[in-house]
Amino acid sequence: MESENRTSATEFILRGLTDDQELQILLFALLLLVYITTLMGNIGIIVLTCVNSQLQTPMYFFLTNLSFSDLFYSSAVTPNMLHNFLAERKVISFTGCATQMYFFVAFATAENFLLGVMAYDRYVAICNPLLYPVIMNKKVCVYLAAGAYIGGLLQSCIQTGCTFHLSFCRSNMINHFFCDIPPLFHISCTDITINLIVIFVLGGLATMSCFFTIIIFYIYILTTILKIHAAGGRRKAFNTCVSHFTCVTIFYGTVISMYFRPNSLSFGLDQDQVASVFYSIVIPMLNPLIYSLRNKEVVNALKKAIGKTKVCLCRP
Repeated sequence: MESENRTSATEFILRGLTDDQELQILLFALLLLVYITTLMGNIGIIVLTCVNSQLQTPMYFFLTNLSFSDLFYSSAVTPNMLHNFLAERKVISFTGCATQMYFFVAFATAENFLLGVMAYDRYVAICNPLLYPVIMNKKVCVYLAAGAYIGGLLQSCIQTGCTFHLSFCRSNMINHFFCDIPPLFHISCTDITINLIVIFVLGGLATMSCFFTIIIFYIYILTTILKIHAAGGRRKAFNTCVSHFTCVTIFYGTVISMYFRPNSLSFGLDQDQVASVFYSIVIPMLNPLIYSLRNKEVVNALKKAIGKTKVCLCRP
């Protein structure tokens, strides 16, 4: 009887954001618009950097990878969430839940590493401009990007494996809109002490090491910028970092408040789910918008592409 009571669930019911039918329709329309903007923005960044020769630099190579990561970790969550707004039974299979968590954690972690790599790129560009072409050559850039994805995949293997090794016998209802780690801990009837150690040690090491490395890089960057005497040069150097630093602030501010604050794994409050919407759905939309609006090279490349499109459409 004890072993029978500890049998894991074969499917989960996602509670979602609300039970109000009218509010679900409103949220569906709003988040569908956000997701379409996310797809258009990130695919647009990828296409622009691939076809425009002026954007064939390490900074835009990493920006392309950031957009790729945003695209996939948003897509791991949003389509299923939109489907559940309209579905009568908000069910996800055990395998589907594990797959969703795997890809979400993998690409979110890869984004964490990519933000650190992009900070290093800006550090070399501003603090060692003469050596920049040598240090940030094509081979190094590919290795750094590949390392970010490999780190994300390994982290996800460990976190997902540890989570789905648990037995879920208290309930099969997840108090969330996707399969995330904290709400699954909440319905587990297995001791999660080891899981807590894993998430705080490995997850914390990956997140906080990148975060503090970025802070150190920006201290050196700011010190170097302040030493530039020409106002135009100082402004140009500062502008190359503003977009990245804005993305860093939004990403790490949300992640740390979600997973590394006291009682963050209890996951019983509505604000946790609101923060999750921002973290998993809104941030992937904001990143391309921040880089597009703050970066003159991206704006000029976009105008050029739109101009070529208009010429092609006008030709008989």
